[in-house]
Amino acid sequence: MITSAYTKQELQARIDKVKAQIETYEDAITALSTGAQTYMLDTGQSRQSVTRANLASLNKTLNDMEVKLQRLNAQMCGGVFVARPGF
Repeated sequence: MITSAYTKQELQARIDKVKAQIETYEDAITALSTGAQTYMLDTGQSRQSVTRANLASLNKTLNDMEVKLQRLNAQMCGGVFVARPGF
């Protein structure tokens, strides 16, 4: 079982933050996949211009954030989270 040093409110705040970041990365990936040449990625902490050449990196980051969200949700529910590598 995963134990957390965070309160439920702190965990929820982290979950909300990760969800917002996931949406930001999904928007960038969608824009670049549907014809945009560049996209301004604003994570709330930094802004950077990304291009189609960055799609692999963006997809990896998105996958990492989705795993993080699953882990946080498991902590919130007091459940067990088992991670397996994606390769």
